[in-house]
Amino acid sequence: MTIDAATGEAPLRAAVIGAGYLGRIHAIKYQQIPQVKLVAVVDRCAEQGRRVGTELSVPCYTDYTDIFSQVDLVTIATPTHTHCAIAEACLQAGLHVLVEKPMTLTLAEADHLIALAEDLGRVLQVGHIKRFHPAVVALRRSGLLHEPRFIEAVRVAPFKTRSLDLDVVLDLMIHDVDLILHFFQSDVVDVDATGLSIVTQQVDVAHARLRFQNGCVANITASRISQEVSRAMKIFQSDGFFTLNFLQNHLSWVRRGSGRMNVAGVDLFALEESLLPVPNYDTLEAEVRAFCTAVSTGTPPLVSGREGRQALQVVTQIRQAIYPSLPSRA
Repeated sequence: MTIDAATGEAPLRAAVIGAGYLGRIHAIKYQQIPQVKLVAVVDRCAEQGRRVGTELSVPCYTDYTDIFSQVDLVTIATPTHTHCAIAEACLQAGLHVLVEKPMTLTLAEADHLIALAEDLGRVLQVGHIKRFHPAVVALRRSGLLHEPRFIEAVRVAPFKTRSLDLDVVLDLMIHDVDLILHFFQSDVVDVDATGLSIVTQQVDVAHARLRFQNGCVANITASRISQEVSRAMKIFQSDGFFTLNFLQNHLSWVRRGSGRMNVAGVDLFALEESLLPVPNYDTLEAEVRAFCTAVSTGTPPLVSGREGRQALQVVTQIRQAIYPSLPSRA
């Protein structure tokens, strides 16, 4: 095993299971992180694995069990229905696991992986990448967010052929569900949702209204058949509201000022708008780096298996509200 001359420590040995669009990018990020060595990529399609392996100059495999003795940690970026079985095998082999969202298809599978990781003392991180988005991190660090009461989130995009094993709730809406749970820190007590299947056999556009135990409310819209791209969130609290634009890496803060303003003869509190500083960095690289840090330091991951399960539980409730009333397809 190679020892780094500067630190005297062996690098973490990483592999990516699932060398498709997202898995390939995970593999690239591992290669860009000091103290991490990308050992292999795995894909059941030998041609796809060979393509990525050749690009990154690492061996490729079609059977993920062949890499167990060679690595310390893995990213699992395979279709969601395979997550549980692959993650279970990796954890039992002593590996730390970063599993893409949604972590599993069912809550029972999620519970199984969480218990297994905790029993074995392995890191189980879920790939809710928006937690690492610069605007989200900037808002959290600003100290200005306090007791948010209402959130409105919109995530829409034109149709893509990726992730068609999932509906729009599991594929897109879950991003905002995870962020909203993170901001509100309360349990969901009521879910009202509707959705439509338009171009696939699954829900392609959905809207959900969540009510939380602490009285907070969230409206969430997601579509994968939009003619435009929009990824934005507004967070309202007693003294103003924040607007996060995930596409433009933009964070604004509109708040009640100390002065007054007159609008059409009506005397009102003045509003002041400011742009909050947002750093510029690669979000996926930040996610992968955080995973590696959790592994090397033994600290909890930023998005734990339990938090991944919380998001899965809420989107499961949303889907349960949508599908019974979904119009039948001819």
